[in-house]
Amino acid sequence: MAQHFSLAACDVVGFDLDHTLCRYNLPESAPLIYNSFAQYLVKEKGYDKELLTVTPEDWDFCCKGLALDLEDGTFIKLADNGTVLRASRGTKMMTPEALAEAYGKKEWKHFVSDTGVPCHSGKYYFYDNYFDLPGALLCARVVDSLTKKSDQKTFDFWKDIVAGIQHNFKMSAFKENSGLYFPEIKRDPGKYLHSCPESVRKWLRQLKNAGKILLLITSSHSDYCRLLCEYILGNDFEDLFDIVITNALKPGFFSHSPSQRPFRTLKNDEEQEVLPSLNKPGWYSQGNAVHLYELLKKMTGKPEPKVVYFGDSMHSDVFPARHYRNWETVLILEELQGEEAWKPEESEPLEKRGKYEVPKTKLLNTFSKKWGSFFIDSVSQRENSEDSLVYTWSSKRINTYSTIAIPSIEAIAELPLDYKFTRFSSNSSKTAGYYPLVNYTNGLIE
Repeated sequence: MAQHFSLAACDVVGFDLDHTLCRYNLPESAPLIYNSFAQYLVKEKGYDKELLTVTPEDWDFCCKGLALDLEDGTFIKLADNGTVLRASRGTKMMTPEALAEAYGKKEWKHFVSDTGVPCHSGKYYFYDNYFDLPGALLCARVVDSLTKKSDQKTFDFWKDIVAGIQHNFKMSAFKENSGLYFPEIKRDPGKYLHSCPESVRKWLRQLKNAGKILLLITSSHSDYCRLLCEYILGNDFEDLFDIVITNALKPGFFSHSPSQRPFRTLKNDEEQEVLPSLNKPGWYSQGNAVHLYELLKKMTGKPEPKVVYFGDSMHSDVFPARHYRNWETVLILEELQGEEAWKPEESEPLEKRGKYEVPKTKLLNTFSKKWGSFFIDSVSQRENSEDSLVYTWSSKRINTYSTIAIPSIEAIAELPLDYKFTRFSSNSSKTAGYYPLVNYTNGLIE
């Protein structure tokens, strides 16, 4: 594979919407998501009212890359080899002694060395995007509450969490104004959404003018997608995209065969007839990547058009697009701009390189005092020896399945389209594909 990646070499450029093209005001959107679920649990399922009160300190629990064991209420952070680096029961962090007793140096029981294992099984849930993180905090506090009342060892609250998701985000919720989330977003979108800067709008037009086919593929329903796009890009946003696919039900959009999930037409944001194939550009619902690619062949006149897809979720966007379709993938990773230098004792901080201006504050700061860095962590060695630094499982997935990783689209919008990004797979470096480059000290960058 070539050492460098360039947008100029791609025929098709696709985008996820939420937390990719549309960036949220996290200090406002995270509490809204949390409250959407918490109020449902308290009012409809009888959970303790203490769940409704969240302190600023509580948010430190939130960190991407955690897995929740749905049976025993334990959250874990994995090393790249599948061993457990840190763990908590509810929000209570395990001591090093308890961690060693519970997990030792063995692989976590649900870990599979093939990192393509589904992240959302019936036994655990993996948190990998900003929409999920408020739910992680809520689940941890639910475990705290249930444990305090009866010292429970196993739990069955997950079905209530799923019911809360369904209540707030079912397909009809936006239209019916039901739940807490959609009515609030509709009431004041500017409170929760960042409009795209002019540099990004200009960049999208530049891609279009360069002859690229532009796709928007989102699991959001068409009515919510329309609200977001009109706010962030303007009422003429549809002119920017050749194909818009909503309710895509990722990651199944990439992995399922055409017979399982066909495309549907839309009328007034309602799904209509099933399409046996996709024959022309337009706005569609559901569908699959196989039929989409057949249309892209016709539109480009090429037997194998080169597609790149931008997304913020490893589970829903990057892994399936790369693993099942062999598309180029760009991971939107806000940790590259928001994570402060994490340093174990007597170590140097992580340093950021590049021109991108980093914001000074972020509610869901991915550097958590409880969980440490998203990218690396320390492992205790033998007595009287220094701790060593290791990569996390999240880091391994990034450099395995992403072509490159960037903090936001804005970070690259002013680069020329033929700019040559270094791929993750270009050499032995585990950090080569980050832009701007992250330089891990203490020998972690090759």
